[in-house]
Amino acid sequence: MAANSAPPPPPPPGIDKELILGMAEKEMEYRVELFNKLTHTCFNKCVEKRYKESELNMGENSCIDRCVSKYWQVTNLVGQLLGSGRPPM
Repeated sequence: MAANSAPPPPPPPGIDKELILGMAEKEMEYRVELFNKLTHTCFNKCVEKRYKESELNMGENSCIDRCVSKYWQVTNLVGQLLGSGRPPM
């Protein structure tokens, strides 16, 4: 733990510690799955199948930047829609 970081606050009264740990575990699993899907999707879309160089070229870099940006925008939009309880557009 860093010297200037405080320990996490205790859970609110009445909340089971096991429940909190289970929710944190599910959140971590979701984030890992999201990262893996993003990586797979953008890599397959943007990187040439036959490697010619050891580094990404300018076009591949730009494509990956746009792909990741759009992926996060859509993920955030879906999360907001689900969180608000509104039906999809």
